[in-house]
Amino acid sequence: MRDPKEILKKIRRLELRTRRLVNATFAGQYHSVFKGRGMNFEEVREYNPGDDIRSIDWNVTARMNTPYVKKYTEERELTVMLVVDVSASGTFGSVELSKRELAAEVAAILAFSAINNNDKVGLLLFADEVELFIPPKKGRMHTLRLIREMLYFEPKGRGTNLAAALEYMNKLLSRRAVVFVISDFLASDFTKPLTVAGRRHDVVAMPIVDPGEEHLPNVGRITFEDAETGEQIEIDTSSRAVRNAFASGETKRRKTLEKLFRTRGLDVVPLATNEDYLISLRSFFARRERRMAA
Repeated sequence: MRDPKEILKKIRRLELRTRRLVNATFAGQYHSVFKGRGMNFEEVREYNPGDDIRSIDWNVTARMNTPYVKKYTEERELTVMLVVDVSASGTFGSVELSKRELAAEVAAILAFSAINNNDKVGLLLFADEVELFIPPKKGRMHTLRLIREMLYFEPKGRGTNLAAALEYMNKLLSRRAVVFVISDFLASDFTKPLTVAGRRHDVVAMPIVDPGEEHLPNVGRITFEDAETGEQIEIDTSSRAVRNAFASGETKRRKTLEKLFRTRGLDVVPLATNEDYLISLRSFFARRERRMAA
């Protein structure tokens, strides 16, 4: 049984760290790269030199016998969905952070960036089925609840069914949203629901890797257990051929995933438990800013 005081302390530490990062680094960038759904009419006012003549309201102009223009404001509010993998493979970590802890920290930054811009944030946790859905809302307390669930929710399942999670989200969200999918993507075919999601929403894929999953150490014969299925296999890691085959398989899987994201036109933010995720996030925001300015 986890100590509630320790849980609260960890959530508070994560809040302070991620809020500081958001305020120092990402607040302005987030606002500039994630736009609202359109423009809202605000008022009609007299024409001033320099106003765009295309904004002239000809009906009011005719009645008042002097030029008037329509004024619009950006419809800023967005819906942000965090789709986070909580399958058993996320507990793996060969360095300081596990994949799930890294996912929670990155998701916290995105959540606080969103609420700082008055956007709504929701959460969908999945393993071999959808485990938890929290509808999008605003506010600090709501965000703290999301962080708590991302860190401490105990899923019933152990596997990874990303297809089911995306299908669930596609049915649930009727309006366009910004969707961050944070997962190791160690799942069976999810191409179709990912394609549908990419057409309906602004989907950002955030694949997480751990160095221990990409290269086998040379430590002789060891028994590996699949965290999700419980299946065990003995491998002789002293064999260079075995190590090379393992690394080659991981490289092939990663390239296949990258090709899928690229062909579906999705933004990608690669994350690794042994690397500074701030570098990847900054690069992502910079890429989107350049693309929107072009």
